[in-house]
Amino acid sequence: MLTRVVHLLPAELAAVLERMPQRVKLTVEEIRVRENRALEIGYEGSFRFVGSDGVLHTRPEAAYKPGTDICRKLLERVTNHSLYAMEEELRRGYITVGGGHRIGIAGRTVLEAGSVRGIREVGAFNVRIAREVVGSAAKVLPKLLDFSRRSVLPTLIVAPPQQGKTTLVRDLARSVSSGAWGHPAAAGWEGRKVGIVDERSEIAACIRGVPSFDIGPRTDVMDACPKAEGMMMMLRSMSPEVLIVDEIGRPEDADAILDASYAGIAVVATAHAKDLEEARGRPALRRLLEAGAFELCVELQRSEEGLISRVVRTGPAARSPAARERAPATGGSVHG
Repeated sequence: MLTRVVHLLPAELAAVLERMPQRVKLTVEEIRVRENRALEIGYEGSFRFVGSDGVLHTRPEAAYKPGTDICRKLLERVTNHSLYAMEEELRRGYITVGGGHRIGIAGRTVLEAGSVRGIREVGAFNVRIAREVVGSAAKVLPKLLDFSRRSVLPTLIVAPPQQGKTTLVRDLARSVSSGAWGHPAAAGWEGRKVGIVDERSEIAACIRGVPSFDIGPRTDVMDACPKAEGMMMMLRSMSPEVLIVDEIGRPEDADAILDASYAGIAVVATAHAKDLEEARGRPALRRLLEAGAFELCVELQRSEEGLISRVVRTGPAARSPAARERAPATGGSVHG
């Protein structure tokens, strides 16, 4: 995994990370760079500090501490030496680069009329490495099928950050678009037209409008577009049968999803929440659930066996502990 982003890193920082054990380099998911503070990585669900010799530590005292010059070089690389061109991304607090990798940033904000215009004096970076896991949706997709309409049920996928939501919806798009349904009763079904609204350029990782990940032969992408506006544009221009969107939560997202559901389109969306009950506590998600915009909820969580998924109904019966016990649990290898 490290090789996917090493070209973004200053040579001094890359050299330190290259000294890590091979197993760690293959599974690293996050690289956290904080100016004059301990270098930290996330891998296999754990976080460790990295020494200048590549040795991992549980405490920060022995870790390598990248200085001001290293952070300046990293910022120049991820912005392609143009802070002005990346002003909108900086305002949102992250930059998405080729390959779908997302670099979160933190520092001193610049305000205009009380709103954040951008971030200056950047002192911290979180390099999140995107990964494509073909087949990661194989155990989940059969549970999302609507056999009467020969398609996918409207589904909300929830999990805390970095539990595999984006990786899962990417493979769902590929499978639905190509007709890889994974269920004998769906044998012979054709693939469906899929629309992805990829506000953060992470699902498809488009470069000049062309996806760099395999999202299937019948999938169209609205790249780097605000979710609510992008969903409406997709409905008007590309007539998708299944609409996929990542990390919803704003009122305007709910408006667009309701419009899509009223048009008979199956929406598959992700959101930050531990489980269905926590999702109900967020106003926009509660509105969608109460309106019946989603029929299923997929809850993702890490366990000692890896990442597992649980599919539950979103109706009132799903709120009871007994109903949750009856919901099928499926193992998986979704990461990202």
